[in-house]
Amino acid sequence: MATESDEGGRPGFADAPHYHGHRERLRERFRSAGADALSDYELLELVLFRALPRRDVKPLAKELITKFGSFAETVHASEARLREVRGLGDAAIIEIRLIAATSARVAKGKLKSRAVLSSWTAVLDYCRTAMAFADKEQFRILFLDKRNQLIADELQQIGTVDHTPVYPREIVKRALELSASAIILVHNHPSGDPTPSAADIQLTQSIVAIAGPLGIAVHDHIIVGKNGHASLKGLRLI
Repeated sequence: MATESDEGGRPGFADAPHYHGHRERLRERFRSAGADALSDYELLELVLFRALPRRDVKPLAKELITKFGSFAETVHASEARLREVRGLGDAAIIEIRLIAATSARVAKGKLKSRAVLSSWTAVLDYCRTAMAFADKEQFRILFLDKRNQLIADELQQIGTVDHTPVYPREIVKRALELSASAIILVHNHPSGDPTPSAADIQLTQSIVAIAGPLGIAVHDHIIVGKNGHASLKGLRLI
C-alpha cells in the first residue's frame, strides 16, 4: 500500500504545509534582528500565527495593511471594521486588538511612574498610543496632584468622527472631586490632522476661565492624530 511522506521523506506523514517553514524563518528573523527588520505585514503575520495556526496568513496580513494603511492603524482599528475583512474571526480580532491594548497599558505605566511635567515625551507617547488612531473623537483628561503626579486618567466623552460634546463645568467638577491641582486635556482628530479648530481653542479657554479661580491649572490641551500632535500651550493659544 502506498504511503505519504513528510518533507524529510519519512513514511506515514503528509507533506507539511509550505507556510510552516516560512513561519519559522520569520520568527528567527524577529529573534535575531528585532521588529525593525520586519515589514508591517510581516509583523502582523507574527500576531496572527497563534490565532490561525493552520493557515497561510501572509495574504491576510497584506490585505489588512492595504485596508488600514499601516501596522499601527490595523491594531487600532475598531472591531466592527476588522470584521469587514473576510476570514478574520474572533480569535484573530482579539489578538490584533490585544496589541493596541498592551501598548497603551505599557505607555500608561511609564506615565504613572514619574512626575508628568518632567516626562513630556511619555505624556505624548501615551496620548498618541491611546487615541491617535481612533475612528471617533475622544476627549480624555489627565488629573494631576500638586506634585504633578498622575491621580487619574479618564476618558470623558466619545463622539462622532468630527465632534465630541464636552462640558467645561463637568470637567472642573470632576477635578474638584479628585482634589486635582492641575489637568491636561487631550483629544484626537480622526482626520489625522492635529491642527486645533476654533471650537477647540474656545473650549480650552472656557475651561481655563472656570478652573483658574478654583485653583486648578490647565497645563495644556494636546490634540493628537496619526500625522502628529499639537499643543495649545506650545502654540500660545492658552
